[in-house]
Amino acid sequence: MTTPTIHRPIAVLNLPAQVPVLISVAKAVALAMTNNAAFPAPTPTLAALNTALVDLEVAEAAAQARTKGAIASRNQKRDALASVLEQLRAYVQSVADADRPRAAALIQSAAMNVRKVTLRAKRAFGVEQGSVSGAVTLVTASAARRASYEWEVSSDTGKTWQVLPPTLQTKTAMTGLQSGATYSFRYRSVTKAGAADWSQPLSLLVK
Repeated sequence: MTTPTIHRPIAVLNLPAQVPVLISVAKAVALAMTNNAAFPAPTPTLAALNTALVDLEVAEAAAQARTKGAIASRNQKRDALASVLEQLRAYVQSVADADRPRAAALIQSAAMNVRKVTLRAKRAFGVEQGSVSGAVTLVTASAARRASYEWEVSSDTGKTWQVLPPTLQTKTAMTGLQSGATYSFRYRSVTKAGAADWSQPLSLLVK
């Protein structure tokens, strides 16, 4: 049983430290998201973005004119704009996550960059045919750093269960099953918190 992978496009801004470049980035985002049907309710609003943008432009002009105290004010306005942009990036990410097939295109439509992250999905309980007739392998995900696993098999669709030897590993093997018969399997993990509930049974026609 292979562990599936999930590719998740991530919205990235890479906000620059230079104020003129940051202003350019903010203007590009504001223009791209204005009347963009993919983002009907930006949080924060685009009005808040434009306010923060204008505030920084005014503060930058004062700093360039060497007005007293202007640099500290400019830096504060820069941080405020960066905060608004980061919140908008999170909003765009939430929209992209809700529409995974179009996620990358949605992110790019907001004038943001895309970085793809591969997430390895947690392996679920599974039953595999063994390498010889009448053999199977049961595999599950790790429940904790220190855990044991109890396994059971049923030949009568779960009416009665036969206990298999517990293991410290997340898998166990069975042999000697009847070829051509269908068996049900289940497991539960045992940690320091106690025994978990039994898993939903899985059935397999043994070869």
